[in-house]
Amino acid sequence: MEIEGAIADITSTDDLLERALKLSGLVSTLFADVGFRLVVVGGSAVEFYTEGGYMSGDIDFCRRDVPHIPLRLAQDVMAKLRATGGPRSWQVCGLFVDMLGFLENESTSPMRTVDTPYGPITLVPRELVLVERVLAAYYPQTSVEALKTAQQMMASSLEDPFMDWVEVERLADLNDFKVLREVQCLKAEVKNG
Repeated sequence: MEIEGAIADITSTDDLLERALKLSGLVSTLFADVGFRLVVVGGSAVEFYTEGGYMSGDIDFCRRDVPHIPLRLAQDVMAKLRATGGPRSWQVCGLFVDMLGFLENESTSPMRTVDTPYGPITLVPRELVLVERVLAAYYPQTSVEALKTAQQMMASSLEDPFMDWVEVERLADLNDFKVLREVQCLKAEVKNG
C-alpha cells in the first residue's frame, strides 16, 4: 500500500464519516502488519453503526488478543501516517486516534467487519454498543444528549437483520449493566415512535 497516497486521499475526503472509515482501515492495516489486531469501540463504533447519525469526533481503538502494544512501536506505526501526539492519542488527517487499552467484551455476539479502501476494520459487537449507550443515557442520571445517541443506536439496530435481541437482553441484565427495563422501554419507544 502506498501510504502517502492514502494520507492524501483521507485528508482530502470532505465527508467526516467516510474519512473516519478510511483512516480506521489504514490504522488497522498498519497495526495488523506488525502483528496487532485492533477493534473500533466506543463512540466511533456508534458512529459507524449509525452511519454517521452520531459523530464522535475521534476514532477509538482497543487491542484484541494482546495485553500490550509497545509504546515505541505504536509511535513508529503512527509516524508512518505523519501523526502528531502520542503515545496513546494522536492527531492525523484532521482526526484524533486514541488507543484505549485491552478490549473488554462481555458479548457472545460476533464482532462485525467493515471493508474500507485501506483495509477491513473490526467493530465491537453491535449488541454491546447498544447496551453501553443505554447505560450511559440513564446512569448516573438521565442525560438528554446520551439518550439521543442511545435512540440513534437503537433505531439503527432495529434495522439490522443480524441483531441478536436475546443477546441484547442477556447483556442488559448483567450486573455490569442492569438496564434491561430501560432497553426494553427504549426499544418499544423507538419501534413505535
